[in-house]
Amino acid sequence: MSASITRDLIADRLGDVQYDRFLFYIMGPYKSFDLNYVLGEEERRRIDVEDLPGPLRALFRNEGNIDEAHALLRRVQGALRDDPGVNAFLAVDVDVDVDDVDAVTQSIEFTRCSNATAFVVPFLGHNFGVGEEAGSILETLAESHGERLVFVHEDDVTSAMIRSASVRWDLRVETYGSEVELVETLRRFAAEIMHRERRGDLARLD
Repeated sequence: MSASITRDLIADRLGDVQYDRFLFYIMGPYKSFDLNYVLGEEERRRIDVEDLPGPLRALFRNEGNIDEAHALLRRVQGALRDDPGVNAFLAVDVDVDVDDVDAVTQSIEFTRCSNATAFVVPFLGHNFGVGEEAGSILETLAESHGERLVFVHEDDVTSAMIRSASVRWDLRVETYGSEVELVETLRRFAAEIMHRERRGDLARLD
């Protein structure tokens, strides 16, 4: 590995917050899922979008909001940096070149360095890549960092991977129905990890 990912490197590349040594890695899709990009033109013509249930209808009407998943992560990150003031970050914020360290290895190292890591899974997110990265992280770090990890998925999301992860690795899984609920869930998780570190239930990382 030609670039070494450390807690100091991550903290140095992020802005100042109240708890700048409490690193909270936020993982999630950067692109929203859109069935217009999956189905061929002929298949789309055969589907009457108005006849579909609401959640499926939304999958066809997301064309103008392809970056909404990334925007959601940014809003959540900003909310956590403001209150409780933890150093929430996305992988792109650390700006490690993928030619030096591939994306999956970066995610593993960001998780290893972080006090807390959240896998955010919105209904309209293009979640396949996130699932692959999450699987690699769990395979590598579930035993040593499992208590610092949480999966938070939107109510409408169903995933065999999430269900199996919660059983195989005893992974904590939460759900949310709104962005407000998502932020509050992550705030509670950060506060819990922080309190456990202070009590000595979890090791301090510095």
